[in-house]
Amino acid sequence: MSRSITLGQYLPGNSYVHRLNPRLKILALLLLLVLLFSLNSFAGLFSLLAMALLLLFSARIPFRYFLKGLRPILYIVIFALIIYLFFTKGGVVLLRIGSFTIESEGVREGFFVITRLITLIIFSLLVTLTTTPLSLTHGMSFFMKPLSKIGLPTDEVAMIMAIALRFIPTLMEESQRLMRAQVSRGADFETGSIFRRAQNLVPLIVPLFVSAFRRADDLALAMEARGYRLGAKRTRLHVDKVLPADLGTLIFVIILIAAAFYFKL
Repeated sequence: MSRSITLGQYLPGNSYVHRLNPRLKILALLLLLVLLFSLNSFAGLFSLLAMALLLLFSARIPFRYFLKGLRPILYIVIFALIIYLFFTKGGVVLLRIGSFTIESEGVREGFFVITRLITLIIFSLLVTLTTTPLSLTHGMSFFMKPLSKIGLPTDEVAMIMAIALRFIPTLMEESQRLMRAQVSRGADFETGSIFRRAQNLVPLIVPLFVSAFRRADDLALAMEARGYRLGAKRTRLHVDKVLPADLGTLIFVIILIAAAFYFKL
């Protein structure tokens, strides 16, 4: 059941995206997000979406993972589309429903926002699915290193973020297991109003929290048994080297951003 959740999973591979330095992947993701939210034209947005899809397929990530990654934001996408369709005015009136109208400018803005969200999800999946949780931890720790000058335990914060990301699929699997157990006892999570279904989920909260705390305790004991100590200086077995391909990728992303601002896309 955890396979239905893409966030926090890692797909082993030997593609170009898999081999990129994890620190560079995080930096490239941040730069591409800046570019994504700076674009104002469909031409630039669709070009970036095409590049994201090309990278997704080149990394040999099954398309179903992309669809599963969209599932958690499906309601957000639908809600955003409805808001833009009915409340953004301008252009030609395409449809009139009572006092509400759907106009061409609302359709344009709605699909622009949806395309931007989809592109955001693809780039995020590219990083999480092609980078091991440990590499992500080291990458985040590297970028937070300057904050250690003001006393922030950057290594520990990065470790917490990586553990939280890793345990999302595990907790989702546990919740599905508890739901199946309740269904076998006659519980109904599919019918009734949304408030009724939410009320039926209340009995799952306590056992889910108990399971989460038990897993956290087991993880803490395992880390202590392996010598993990807060504030201790740690070394790495494998050091991520910055290769020419990594620098070339970073230069390509910077050129993309410069071109987008130059041509005002």
